[in-house]
Amino acid sequence: MQSYVIHFIRHGLTEGNLQGRYVGRTDLPLAPAGRAQLEKQRRAGGYPAAQAYFCAPQLRCRETLEVLYPQARPALVDGFSECDFGAWEGKTAGEIAQADPHFMEWMNGGPQAGPAGGESNQAFMYRVCAAFEALVEQLLRTQTVSAVVVASGGVIMSLLAAYGLPRAQAYEWMMDAGCGYSVRITPGLWMRSMVAEVYAQLPPREDPAENGGILNLAREAAARSYGGRDEEASRQEP
Repeated sequence: MQSYVIHFIRHGLTEGNLQGRYVGRTDLPLAPAGRAQLEKQRRAGGYPAAQAYFCAPQLRCRETLEVLYPQARPALVDGFSECDFGAWEGKTAGEIAQADPHFMEWMNGGPQAGPAGGESNQAFMYRVCAAFEALVEQLLRTQTVSAVVVASGGVIMSLLAAYGLPRAQAYEWMMDAGCGYSVRITPGLWMRSMVAEVYAQLPPREDPAENGGILNLAREAAARSYGGRDEEASRQEP
């Protein structure tokens, strides 16, 4: 049976990322350093071509796709937009934690928790999952067997936590800017269980054997960045 492949890629660095700020709906461009990093990674190779290209509508996502796939004409998917951080927009984790006691509940995955004037965890997850399921349905219907999706790390992490095999928490799927994961969808398994096999990292690591331990690598990255789920919010990255 024909399988379908989707390559998820996180957008390049913006000034907000470099400053450790939560940037959702603010339409920042790539930082010069972020663009340079993407161009270096593209020259090194490892970004597979696809039949179709999709990205979130934010400028940082469109610019990332332009750098990595200059020939592509992507379809913009509003449902893949980053979370609406409301009152937390543009602030660091430390600033938010000092001002809002609900921040840690949100960090710990409380479904109704979220910023004032923004999206709750539940609303965000519902939106991105609905967009992903619609995308998969489109690929299956049109028999488009490969696609690239450029979005924020939060969107990709949430989708892998919801549908990815092996199973892992969202924070365990952390990735660097311009990096991501490839997933394989088998129609019969998707129709039965709505799961997607995560089979490779993007761009591939120098040692091909390392791609066999995707979940372990994701967990190691999360442990280095988060220092455990019980660390203070000011030590956690957006």
